Amino acid sequence: MPSLLDHIENIGNRLPHPAILFAVATVIVMLFSCIASVLEWSVEKVSPLAEKSESASLVVPRNLLDSDGIWWLISHLVTNFVQFPPLGIVLVGMLGIGVAERSGFIPAVLTGLANRVGNRALTPAVVLLGILSSVGLDAGYVVLPPIAALLFLLGGRSPLAGIAAAFAGISAGFSANLVITAIDPLLAGFTEAAAQFVAPDYRVAVTANWWFMAASTGLLTLVGWLVTAQWVEPRVNRIAINTSAEPDVAASVPGAMRRALLATLVVGGIFFALVLIPEAPLYGIGKRFPRWVEATVPMLFILFLVPGIVYGLASGTFRSNRDIADAMGETFASLGPYIVLAFFAAQFIEAFKYSHLGEMLAISGGQLLTELAIPMSALITIFIFVVMFGNLLVGSASAKYAFFAPVFVPMFMYVGISPELTQVAYRVGDSITNIITPLNPYMIIIVALVQRFVATAGIGTVVALMLPYSIAFGIVWIAMLLVWIALGLPLGPGGGLHYG
Repeated sequence: MPSLLDHIENIGNRLPHPAILFAVATVIVMLFSCIASVLEWSVEKVSPLAEKSESASLVVPRNLLDSDGIWWLISHLVTNFVQFPPLGIVLVGMLGIGVAERSGFIPAVLTGLANRVGNRALTPAVVLLGILSSVGLDAGYVVLPPIAALLFLLGGRSPLAGIAAAFAGISAGFSANLVITAIDPLLAGFTEAAAQFVAPDYRVAVTANWWFMAASTGLLTLVGWLVTAQWVEPRVNRIAINTSAEPDVAASVPGAMRRALLATLVVGGIFFALVLIPEAPLYGIGKRFPRWVEATVPMLFILFLVPGIVYGLASGTFRSNRDIADAMGETFASLGPYIVLAFFAAQFIEAFKYSHLGEMLAISGGQLLTELAIPMSALITIFIFVVMFGNLLVGSASAKYAFFAPVFVPMFMYVGISPELTQVAYRVGDSITNIITPLNPYMIIIVALVQRFVATAGIGTVVALMLPYSIAFGIVWIAMLLVWIALGLPLGPGGGLHYG
């Protein structure tokens, strides 16, 4: 196992930064567009929504290396970036969450919930809190594992089991949650941009996967509980532990927490009223979805911003409005790598779209899949395994999806699979192998925490600890999605299973 992991890690570490990968991919698209144009490649396009009687149109490539193509690249460099769908959505959504995290509100909530759970219900509570922690950016990685280790230790249990249960929920269950999180608008933006290869006016709701992910939260909690009790805990109980090591945890300020929770209830109540009261701003249908669905990101921003500010001021974390502004600035600063990635990803996606290569590949692939008559469930399962493997080499969820979405979303649309279903399949595959890839940027945090209790531990130790969760989550989550498809259930508000 360790030698295989070392090999995977070496391969992954040799890959360029994701931003450079997108820059290189843009150059490759330019070269292929020139070759395709010179060789006069073309495909016949029949829209998935077209009637059989309608005639097909011819799609031909556009050369990005001729005068018009180079002018398009230069003149649209800024526009491509500014109008990149995920950019504004992520920046606005993360701004509120970042303030709530830096004020201490989100870490204190996680700490308070974990401390109120009895020893018997500790395992499912830790797994559930791990899954729910994705609301607070990546705070769960830093806050919850040491809390879980300490609580298991105080309960006379191995802290390694607590760390494993927490890491499984946080990382393998990353995409699941009971509420909309920052990953929803992020992926919806990529999906929408890719779907517009086929349907220029197509819109993807931020809530499109909500119901499936909420249901997944309960199921994965039970699976994580079972794996911990039946496989992980019996094994780690045989490992000698340094019980003198006690991790540090975040402390809650009771008065500040009460005020912040009250502020959350007030803001939530106001939003609820604005959705239900006729003629209110959030009542009724927007351009395509209900108004509250289309306003999910601004609502998410306010719902985290207000209690974050209240908690920060009441606890002393924020002493003035400058501290609040600084927290927002720190949030944007932490998003610097994402903004750089978004710039190059935007150029790649738009160049791919302009060249018509993406559309031609989607049409050709869709026609091939139609001729092969592969069932939807089989296609979705194959795609999930492709994503699972890709996750072992490229850890960033957004970086991988920026490559996968422009190909698989439109290709699957041509065989009747909705962009929202492709997106949810990606989320399943991307989460499952997070806990066993050395390229997970937070793996080192877990390794360091395990080493506090077992000095000789390394990445191989953590992977061996987490592999049962990865296998179990993979089997159960894929099976759940296939059953969901068989029952024809919508994935969430605005998230159907079929296209066309």
